[in-house]
Amino acid sequence: MAVTRLQRKDQKNKYRANMRQATIKRLNAKPVIKNVDIEEIKASFAKKSKPSKKAVKEEQEQTAEASE
Repeated sequence: MAVTRLQRKDQKNKYRANMRQATIKRLNAKPVIKNVDIEEIKASFAKKSKPSKKAVKEEQEQTAEASE
């Protein structure tokens, strides 16, 4: 009697094994550790603070007057 290979099952098993290995590699990967200047980051947030609604309205009025 001849031995037959189940090709679809073989492909499915190889695919599962490859996906499992890829998942394990992804989960075990460690991010690069960088030296971060915390004070610089805090200063950048202070610079980006949103202007008040009143200041935005005044600026829009000034630009409207300038365009007229």
